Amino acid sequence: MVDAVKKADPLYLLLAIVFLFSGVAFSSMAWQRLLKVLSVRVSLFKAYQLTWIAGFVDVLIPAESVSGDVSRIYLMSRETKGNEGSVVASVVSQRILALLVTVVSLLISGTYYIVHYRPSLLALEVVILVEMGGLLTLGLLLYVSVSKAATEKIADWSIRILVGVFRGRWKFEQLRERAVKFLNTFHEGILTLGEHRAGLVLPVIFTVLAWLSDILLAVMVFLSLGAFGVTISLSAIVVVYSISIAIEDIPVGVPWEIGPLEIVMTNLFALLGSPNVIGIFAVATFLIRILTIWVRMLIGGLMVQLLGIRGVLTSMRS
Repeated sequence: MVDAVKKADPLYLLLAIVFLFSGVAFSSMAWQRLLKVLSVRVSLFKAYQLTWIAGFVDVLIPAESVSGDVSRIYLMSRETKGNEGSVVASVVSQRILALLVTVVSLLISGTYYIVHYRPSLLALEVVILVEMGGLLTLGLLLYVSVSKAATEKIADWSIRILVGVFRGRWKFEQLRERAVKFLNTFHEGILTLGEHRAGLVLPVIFTVLAWLSDILLAVMVFLSLGAFGVTISLSAIVVVYSISIAIEDIPVGVPWEIGPLEIVMTNLFALLGSPNVIGIFAVATFLIRILTIWVRMLIGGLMVQLLGIRGVLTSMRS
């Protein structure tokens, strides 16, 4: 692995870093456009900054991207003041769009790979299982988004648990009243997005471009190792990437962000590529995860510091 990393072409690795930043930028653009449709005005830089911070939190508290979304909701709600429901609607809608793109890409790339390369039964089972899990998660998100009764039940259960844990500190009726008001705003935001379908065109385009940037990042890593097209095909890379993203988005209760995902990616690359060069796939996974985890954590940490410094300066001025 060390020898392979030393021989990697730095030009392709530099391009991989460029695609990492462009992926975050396109994701931020999609989020900003969704907020704009919901009449929440925010700068592109603020959306970009909070997207990096969300990635930073996801690494610190790996929980199927939930922790990152919660941090985005909290920070953006604090930034815009009084738009909590709309902010949640934008984050949930973006999650639905991203998962939809992932599920569709896995379906197309998986079908292409199965038809042209005739993979093993194990590979076929993995693709089908993850595709079904992704579709189920997507269906649940859509159901919760459109069903007011479902979200109210979830809110009631959550509040009862909190009241039971913090006995005497919180009152059920007060919390429920605030939750109902929040959920009404959330569902109004979802309905607004549904009524302004033209406003969803750009978020969809930006989401696809963010997905494409992530794919090109992986391609650049394999090109840097001289392995693209030799030990693995483009369709196999798309399948593995789609599976890894879908696994992170499926709420199975396992923190996939660091550890298990590297094992899954390496073995999937070997399963869909050439199993005789699993060392190359381990190196490729190692480099991809350095970019998507450690660079993301570094930049996200810097964004956290920048947000804190700006808060201090604002307090001093006031």
